[in-house]
Amino acid sequence: ASAWKESSAGHDTVMAQPPTVRHSYTTGNAAVDAQLAELVQGFGDRLDQRLLNELFTSVYRLGLDRASTGDLKVLNAAVKELRFAFKVFRPYRHVRKVATFGSSRMPSRHPAYRMARDFGRLMAEAGWMVITGAASGIMKAGHEGAGSEASIGLNIRLPFEQEANPVIARSNKLINCKYFFTRKLLFIKESHATVLFPGGFGTLDEGFESLTLIQTGKTDPRPIVFVEPPKSRFWQSLLRFMEERMVREGMIEPSDPSLYQVARETKEAVAIILRFYSTYHSLRYVGDRLVLRLHRALPPAALDTLTREFRELLASGRFTASGPLPEEADEPEVRHLSRIVFRFSRQRYGRLIELIHRLNELGASVGAGK
Repeated sequence: ASAWKESSAGHDTVMAQPPTVRHSYTTGNAAVDAQLAELVQGFGDRLDQRLLNELFTSVYRLGLDRASTGDLKVLNAAVKELRFAFKVFRPYRHVRKVATFGSSRMPSRHPAYRMARDFGRLMAEAGWMVITGAASGIMKAGHEGAGSEASIGLNIRLPFEQEANPVIARSNKLINCKYFFTRKLLFIKESHATVLFPGGFGTLDEGFESLTLIQTGKTDPRPIVFVEPPKSRFWQSLLRFMEERMVREGMIEPSDPSLYQVARETKEAVAIILRFYSTYHSLRYVGDRLVLRLHRALPPAALDTLTREFRELLASGRFTASGPLPEEADEPEVRHLSRIVFRFSRQRYGRLIELIHRLNELGASVGAGK
């Protein structure tokens, strides 16, 4: 199913995916189908039971397909790994989290290390949790700042054993991943912001993963922040290449650089993240409509402004204010939030990020009584 339920500050929200037509998914054996249906009875609601049924059906089909031992090992390890990780994250789904990346080789005397430590502390003070790769360098610094209570670690098992940093090593919030793909999934699924300190291939990989998933609409919008330490130009060449060469040659949309921002001070990085969620809260697709949930209602004049400035995002109609839609009844915890509903032309996700920034500006004006 394309609807993927994930956390958004404590609310199970449907991931930013358009609806798909469902087809019957069975083992092809009526007797086995009946046994599986009976097996999942009592586990959650009807949706949960259907999804569990499909998981069992897939396992049965693997047997019918005569899947190789190697394939079964991959799937077995991935499913067990994800099951455990979901269990660890579940008690903290009501808390927003920032995925923090950077070099494991960064010494503690480096300015970036000190910035990452301060960043973790300020995010924890703001009520957020900090997820890192659990190793040394920037990852250790982020956890040092946040403290063990506000830290979650996603360590990766490597041929040259990577040890978890002492802040998270003995915590029940440490998850050891065998595969990078499950680890990357968890970083995106369980976080609400991405922050990149100077780092190597792994940092770039995680950064571009975030950019790609947002650019293609495969995950919800989020702030992505490149942190540039004082007197450093670490990110300058890369960002110039993206903004000049990639845009100029049509490899990305002119609005795609809006997917990320640059911070040159720790407090600036924190402010970018908190501002992103100052009026905007979360989103959900309902049929062909995109619902933006807001912390505060916007006046009619603001909706007129949005319709005028972001007309290319509208498949038809205009931006309209709304209360919770009937289809959102499965999320009572966000019922109190205001809504803006529109038919989204799913082509320019960079412009969707710009729309969220504009919502936050207009919301700040409302909050200030202007």
